[in-house]
Amino acid sequence: MALLDQQPTRTCDYCGEVLRGRSDKKFCNAECRNGFHNHFATLNDAFMRKVNKILRKNRRILAELNPDGKANVHVDRLNDRGFSFNYHTHIYTTKEGREYRFCYEFGYLEFKPDWFVLVRRDQERGEKRS
Repeated sequence: MALLDQQPTRTCDYCGEVLRGRSDKKFCNAECRNGFHNHFATLNDAFMRKVNKILRKNRRILAELNPDGKANVHVDRLNDRGFSFNYHTHIYTTKEGREYRFCYEFGYLEFKPDWFVLVRRDQERGEKRS
């Protein structure tokens, strides 16, 4: 009986309360279990949320400057709105080797120094609008 009395005291991984019950128990209740997992999910997802925020902003800027599905804009108009050229969702390469960078359905291509053509992909067929 002396060995049972000397077992180490186990505590909740989230709040530190002394645990009672099963020997493999890690949390004192469901609230602590959820809080523990939500805390780590928040830390792990912070970078992804930051990137998604930038992508949404880029998409919004492209949509504002390209209401008709195709437009030409100077780089200054994009920079003035805070467009980030380092973030895009995908690249579409034409048969001629030109690379359109897309933020979801809105894309851009530099066709001469400091000038970009903006396009919007047809949502039904996945093709560029002309």
